[in-house]
Amino acid sequence: MLKEFKDFAMKGNLVDIAVGFVMGAAFNKVVASFTGGIVSPLIGLIFNADFKDLKYIITEGTMNDAGEKVGEVAVLYGDFLTNVIDFIIVAFVMFMIVKGVNKMKKKEEPAPEAPKGPSQEELLAEIRDLLQKQK
Repeated sequence: MLKEFKDFAMKGNLVDIAVGFVMGAAFNKVVASFTGGIVSPLIGLIFNADFKDLKYIITEGTMNDAGEKVGEVAVLYGDFLTNVIDFIIVAFVMFMIVKGVNKMKKKEEPAPEAPKGPSQEELLAEIRDLLQKQK
């Protein structure tokens, strides 16, 4: 059973998937950093606010003794839009990678055509005729 598990775990496709998963997670952090550090501030210039902090306040909260706002109900659309931008960037890059890999793959050559010559029926008829001549 251990040998079967080892064979399963070491199959090329499974290892490729694991490597892709780790690289995807690392790439996602890079994209999140890019979006949070470069894209959000530039878009934030339009709204004169930090893009991630954009929100629609439904119910105002109250200030507690520590000076913190509590009880506020808000829709955090800025954070959502940042995550959507992250997703679009990752999806586009993955699309480009898959497109590049597909171009690099060798195009499958069409199967060679069957050789021209007598058909199977003609060969069998010829064999039959040869056998009758030997009798």
